[in-house]
Formats: sequence, structure tokens, C-alpha cells
Amino acid sequence: MESFVFYIFALMTITGGWIVIYSRNLIYSAFSLLITFVGLAGLYGLLMADFIAATQILIYAGAVLILLLFGIMLTARKTSIEITQSNLPRLPGAIISSLIFLLLMVVIFSEPNWNSATNPGVRETVPMIGKLLMTKYLIPFELASILLLAALIGSVFIARREES
Repeated sequence: MESFVFYIFALMTITGGWIVIYSRNLIYSAFSLLITFVGLAGLYGLLMADFIAATQILIYAGAVLILLLFGIMLTARKTSIEITQSNLPRLPGAIISSLIFLLLMVVIFSEPNWNSATNPGVRETVPMIGKLLMTKYLIPFELASILLLAALIGSVFIARREES
């Protein structure tokens, strides 16, 4: 049953990502991104990373996607821009991607004995993350909060300057 659920979430993630890349409509791409984020959250849940799964849903599928949708819907659309398509830039990208994929497959299949945990057991990740953030990673955590505060103050100053 767990493998079936894994394949469902993997299919959601891959299909959503494919639609994001190849859809010409930005709204469809944004909603496909939602499918991709929910699939990733499900994969995190299967890996027993409950905090990361909840964060994926709340922050990415919630806040970031809503911000993207507001940005798409509230910006002025340029209809007079001609977009030319050429397959020439795709060829080097396809060659490089194929070479990287082949290199990864060689590395993966050259190691015959992969160590895998049969059942690592259920551990609560939230208390562990909290302890790490408040002990070992306290200074980087506080520096990140100061950086976010500075960005917030800067955006308020820029917004006030544009109003007046």
C-alpha cells in the first residue's frame, strides 16, 4: 500500500511539474505548481518528515502560490510582444541534461549495495528541529531573522517613498 501511495505522489509531482513547464497559460501553470507542491508534501510525509511536509503545504502551496496568483492576475499583460521560438537553444540544453542523467545512472547502478533502513521507526521531527534551532544553529537562525527584518523595513521605506 505504501508503494502505491508513493507512486501516486510521484505521479502528481512529475505530472504537475511537466504541466508547469509546458503550459502556455500562466494560471494553469500556477495551479499545476500547486499539484506539484502537494505531491512533494506527500513524499515528505512518506519519508516521516512531518514538519517539512506541513511546511511545504503551508508555505509553498499556500503563501507562495497565492502570491504568484496575485502577481499574475494584478500585473498588466503585454499583448503586443512577439515571442519567437527556436529549437536551437534547446539542443545544448538537451545534450547537457542527457549527459548529466547518464552520469547519474552510471553512479547509481555502479554501486551494487545501497544501505537502506528497513524501518527506522517513527521519530518526532519537530522537537528535534526546535532543539537544533535553539542550540547548534541559534546564530544563523537569528541572523536570518535579522536579514528578514531588514528586508521588511526596506520594503516599507520603498513603498512609502513611492506613495509620496
